[in-house]
Amino acid sequence: MQELIHQIEEGGADNRPETLLRAVIERFGKRLVIASSLSIEDQVITHMAVQIDPSVRVFVLDTGRLHDETYQVLADTKKQWDVAYEIYFPNAKAVEEMVNAKGINLFYESVENRKTCCGIRKVEPLNRVLATADAWVTGLRKAQSTTRLEGARVEWDAAHNMVKINPLMDWSEEQVWAYIKAHKVPYNSLHDKGFPSIGCAPCTRAVAPGEDIRAGRWWWEDPQHKECGLHVVDGKLVRKQSEVKKEAFE
Repeated sequence: MQELIHQIEEGGADNRPETLLRAVIERFGKRLVIASSLSIEDQVITHMAVQIDPSVRVFVLDTGRLHDETYQVLADTKKQWDVAYEIYFPNAKAVEEMVNAKGINLFYESVENRKTCCGIRKVEPLNRVLATADAWVTGLRKAQSTTRLEGARVEWDAAHNMVKINPLMDWSEEQVWAYIKAHKVPYNSLHDKGFPSIGCAPCTRAVAPGEDIRAGRWWWEDPQHKECGLHVVDGKLVRKQSEVKKEAFE
């Protein structure tokens, strides 16, 4: 495991996201999946990846509560780059049972309810797609949140027993936008309306100037709770590579 991570890190040793992406695409082939929420980070990664391999696997979790603007950027991107998106939906019966038991907007009532909703609409579909892969790519950046400060470009995802690659981990928001503009990458129009981070429609709002970029996500919760579960194991982020490696060999 440690050797595998080291080999992948060596493949992206020049610190360019494109180099790291090329290395993992060539190494894992169809056993690599790229997660896309259609965020600016994910749009950058998708653009880089399709230049390397137009048939690269990119998946989207359609929770059923996304903004119309998010669906529009999905359609625009697919048309412009001919991306063969894999769309994953939550289990319909599980959604029905949750809504019937706790209401359509249960997430406003408690952190527990919100995590239940995220678990059904996001985590379970994620687990399904990751079951078809040996490695996955995300658009995580350290600057996105205090909960992501210990991120690494290549790490071991103990929750899914696979390698996780975060090519933009050390990029600033300014670098992301510079790439978007330079390459005319489609992006969500909500970004022009004060939405720096975009998730499900009921759980996302615009932020005021100077606010943290994730202040508009689950704004009724404390910052330490603001993860949907896609990058959390047993209540903690799988981020600190030294700890993950230690656990893997114990």
